[in-house]
Amino acid sequence: MLTILFSYGKPGAEGRIWEREIAQASTPSVRFVPFNHRAALENLTYQSALQLDADYRASSMKLMRLYRDLDAAISRSGAQVLFVTNDQPYHPDFLLKLRIYRAYQTTDDPGATYSRTIPYVHAFHHMFHCALPYSPEKTLREKLLECGARQVGFLPLGAFDFEMDPAQTDDSILSRPRDIDFIYVGNPFFAQKFEGFLKLTRAFGSRFKIFGFWKAKHSAYLSVHARQRIWVRPVSLEERVRLYQRAKIGFNIHWDAWGLGNQRLYHLPANGVMQICDSTEHLGAIFEKGREVVPAGSFDEMVELGRRYISHDEERRAIALEGFRRVQREYRIRAVLQRLADDLSRGMAATQFENT
Repeated sequence: MLTILFSYGKPGAEGRIWEREIAQASTPSVRFVPFNHRAALENLTYQSALQLDADYRASSMKLMRLYRDLDAAISRSGAQVLFVTNDQPYHPDFLLKLRIYRAYQTTDDPGATYSRTIPYVHAFHHMFHCALPYSPEKTLREKLLECGARQVGFLPLGAFDFEMDPAQTDDSILSRPRDIDFIYVGNPFFAQKFEGFLKLTRAFGSRFKIFGFWKAKHSAYLSVHARQRIWVRPVSLEERVRLYQRAKIGFNIHWDAWGLGNQRLYHLPANGVMQICDSTEHLGAIFEKGREVVPAGSFDEMVELGRRYISHDEERRAIALEGFRRVQREYRIRAVLQRLADDLSRGMAATQFENT
């Protein structure tokens, strides 16, 4: 049996849910052992390799405790693979001492590649990426190989069962009432997204519902420029699912044209929401464009497509259903983790890796 120590970083209740669903993805041939590195670090995250290097050189108490806990977890589980995702708290000098196959999934947008991915490439046997493009000239796979990665694979973020209603079927997805015309759930983070929020808000007014961890200044800015009062509030994980289950069309806005691969990409269709998505160039590698997702090359086109599909209900429902079916087949967490296990097994065989 292949045993994978799955090191992830999620706080509080979300961390406990991840622990449960990761363990439940185990099969007779693969065992996933969840390890929440955020718990040992008391929710500390490293935003750059330089910050991690400084703490490692100073023998930070939290960091050293994490490394002792990881060593114990590897020994206790008998894991042959260490897989790291969400953030990366393990210094390369520590990783290189571990007699275990090491894999890292970078979940950052390409813009963070130099500060949070490339410095660690040499310490892992296998690199995974959830974004497809890197720049107009190359893919993220090409960039990782260029930087010395030995094995590179695409691993979608997918959707955990708690991020949808697992009991939904084709019939129930289509038959449930949906009273929200347009929705976006997420954080603003990047100034370039505001142009999209502004155009969508001006076009659809109160029919466009926005939720997320926005600062008061973000809501105020949008209110002033949209000429209407808008207050964006955060929602719980459970409420996010309930909102998506009520929505007809969801807009997906990435950090730029080369940031394709966020969680919304999977959350929307997992809940039967028809998705209008930017970052169109590589979108067809994840969903079939026009059949499972609607690509939009600009914010103006998003508005145009939103108007079209909200008034063509059968077309909208057909695309939403096909997106839902694709998630059920390929992008639910158990399917994603089986894909991970298969890729790791092939990587270990290709490099003739042995835990010696």
